[in-house]
Amino acid sequence: MEASRTFLFADLGPGPEEHFRMCFLGTVLHLLESIGTRLDSFAQAIERFPFLLGYNNELAGRVPGLSSAEAMECWCASLEHWERGVAAHLPLRSLRLAAGLSHLELLWLLTPGLIEEDPRFGSVFEELHGIPGQRQPTLGWFRHCHPPPGEHGDPAELLARASRMGALRLVNSDATRSEWVFRFPSLVWEALGHGQLRWESDRFVYRPPEQALPLEELILPAATRAQVAAIPSLLEKGPARAIVVRGPRHNGRRALIGAVARALGRGRLELRNADAAQAPDWKEAGALALLLNAMPVLELALASRESFRLPDWQPSSPPLGVVLGRQGELNGECADRAVFVELELPGPEARRQLWRRCSSDSDGAELETMADRFRFTTGHIGRAAQLARTHAALTGRRRIELSDVLQATRALDRHGLDALACRLPVTGDLSHLSTSERTQEELEHLARRCRHRETLPAALEQSPAGCLNCGVRALFTGPTGTGKTLAARLLAGTLQKDIYRLELSSVVNKFIGETEKNLNRLFDCAEELDIILLLDEGDALLTRRTDVQSSNDRYANLETNFLLQRLESFQGILIVTTNARDRIDSAFERRMDVVVTFGAPSAAERWQLWQSHLPASCTVDSQRLAQVAAECELTGGQIQNAVLHATLLALDNGGVVTSEYLEAAVRREYRKRGAVCPLRHVAEN
Repeated sequence: MEASRTFLFADLGPGPEEHFRMCFLGTVLHLLESIGTRLDSFAQAIERFPFLLGYNNELAGRVPGLSSAEAMECWCASLEHWERGVAAHLPLRSLRLAAGLSHLELLWLLTPGLIEEDPRFGSVFEELHGIPGQRQPTLGWFRHCHPPPGEHGDPAELLARASRMGALRLVNSDATRSEWVFRFPSLVWEALGHGQLRWESDRFVYRPPEQALPLEELILPAATRAQVAAIPSLLEKGPARAIVVRGPRHNGRRALIGAVARALGRGRLELRNADAAQAPDWKEAGALALLLNAMPVLELALASRESFRLPDWQPSSPPLGVVLGRQGELNGECADRAVFVELELPGPEARRQLWRRCSSDSDGAELETMADRFRFTTGHIGRAAQLARTHAALTGRRRIELSDVLQATRALDRHGLDALACRLPVTGDLSHLSTSERTQEELEHLARRCRHRETLPAALEQSPAGCLNCGVRALFTGPTGTGKTLAARLLAGTLQKDIYRLELSSVVNKFIGETEKNLNRLFDCAEELDIILLLDEGDALLTRRTDVQSSNDRYANLETNFLLQRLESFQGILIVTTNARDRIDSAFERRMDVVVTFGAPSAAERWQLWQSHLPASCTVDSQRLAQVAAECELTGGQIQNAVLHATLLALDNGGVVTSEYLEAAVRREYRKRGAVCPLRHVAEN
């Protein structure tokens, strides 16, 4: 017996598919005995089901001259001997050990899967049931026709054990117990037979260990690296059962979990839409992770005050990986035994390393500029570098330049941002703004604050203000038309960044909590893409909190409180403009790093505004223009409107703006606001 056990499967390689074939044939061998007993003789079974002859011949070639009982004993002994010589992961072995089954019990448990591999077994089950159309084994059939081996007289115990693990599924729980049918989920059977998922699934994606970076190749801060290095041991030996990685999107959260899984010798089983209404079957996910030797990974997008209960895994299930944003909380036993890692946006040095890794053939000075200029997530740096290389190749260059990266940033994942905000055109810089000296100084101070928003918190680390983050929040106040929005756009030009204006119609939602979700998504996108976010007429959102008179007041105050907290944690550049400063909650104003006041322009500033807006081909008399600038107290926006109207009038007469057209346009601006134009007094003189 020992010799036959040694050489019974000597022709099969040490892989999951070979192991599955051995077990499948062993299940057929076990079933043939029941068929022969049920139909009085094996010859009658072959006559009734000719396809069984092929299986019988293959089995007889491996265990010749043995009775059914002896063949089954030899088969299981040989299977155990073969497994001891295989160090690689075997899905069926993992299932057997996790369920606490003997080899013979495992072969019995695979009986419902025979029809998955060979549909002809359906006719066998139908005949043995004696019920037309019943082509799958039922619990009653297992009890009376094919009971489990060993001491388990009731098959329900073994079937329930596999069902609790997610390996089997009860498909008709509303039927009587004797008619219950158990089947292997399609993906579970695929994993059992091949050790991988060969077919694409809308619920699960398997990634082998080699697709993840090793832990030592991750670019992490020293403190985070030391923490992460200890996690594989905690997950393997306990007490931790899960790893939760928090942080911005596209910032290496899944890469970190993949590296931890690789250190454990595991792949990743990514669960799609884990927090959607149609969440995956957690039991099936646990079974697949066990069979694939993978860490199940779910990504959650929770809003403030939202919670999510992590699934209760079986003790034998692999550790769980969770990708989470900054908002929301987790609960459940698995969450209580989780280790948490916070991944912040990479700092300047980390960004330099990432740019060098992604653009090794670029100039060193260019890489330094890229790292300092673009405060991107790790994922966006990789994508921007790839897109920049493509853009450089289109112009015949091998090395990427700053202009290539600027172009590449526009092609990054901005659909979430574009759905809630609108990109404004950026031309010029702050030197093109005509305003008071004090306002100009404050704007220059704001630009300086933005340029040093990473070094300033580090410089104040030991002071009471050391809790500063990298966010910059500015409030532009002043009457309508005094240049607040223009200044924001020119600041973006100075900093060489894109600026997006929040669209209130896209953000504000009548449903409770949806406005908060939209705002949070907008702030997240602005941080990840390092753009300037503009809240034009921001008093509509930053309104004062009121006494609670109704449920509407309560929810309005909740939204205000959320916005206060989100502004404080915001790590991007935010500009809020308002012409009604008294309507803004004082708590918002206290959170503003810079407040810039825009007033009505003086006569000298109005002269500069007229000069900057009028076309070069105009024939406006300089003395008359000086009088208009001195007498007509118009804002910058009104001056721009007047020049536009004068140009429109001139288009019907050669396109040249004259003094006559200019005066007509100025009078129109006064009529629009219901005031008397002072130009008539100028004309009488």
